[in-house]
Amino acid sequence: MLLSILKSKIHCARVTEANLHYMGSITIDEALMQASGLVAGEHVHVVNNNNGARIETYVIAGPAHSGCICLNGAAARLFQVGDEVIIMAFGQMSPEEARTFKPQVIFPSGEANSLD
Repeated sequence: MLLSILKSKIHCARVTEANLHYMGSITIDEALMQASGLVAGEHVHVVNNNNGARIETYVIAGPAHSGCICLNGAAARLFQVGDEVIIMAFGQMSPEEARTFKPQVIFPSGEANSLD
């Protein structure tokens, strides 16, 4: 049996853009992706701390050190610039692996989503 375990998390980032006319996904600053262990195309869950909205989508890499967190497509109706979000990815692993696995969790600081 495989368990679905938290692999990567960007905690309390701020939405910098919402682009209704782009075809789906979330664009994330490439430096934030690397720090959290996310890869382009990866399936993520995104939670909006301001209104409770939750979506699933995939990651697109944005310019490194730009602070970009952009919800694209229909998600732009649920996430607004300035909203605080949590972005999570999960991995499949055996119960034995899960017991010792440590997820990569980052806490961007400030409005610019910098890594300080």
